Amino acid sequence: MPSVMLRTREDGKLLFYVAKKDLEETVESIEFDSSDKWGGEVVLGDGSRYYFEPMETPPDIPITLRAKRL
Repeated sequence: MPSVMLRTREDGKLLFYVAKKDLEETVESIEFDSSDKWGGEVVLGDGSRYYFEPMETPPDIPITLRAKRL
């Protein structure tokens, strides 16, 4: 499970970065994206999918998390 960094781009979109793979993509969708649950399956701009354990509240961005590639 790689460590990934999430940060916000200038236009407000979420950016997903995996250093070991030198992968930087825009997050297209997040399975749970509300004030009471955040995370789950994440779809990136290149079509790849990752999974974060859902959290009870959205995290403060930027953040580094462990993700599982689906």
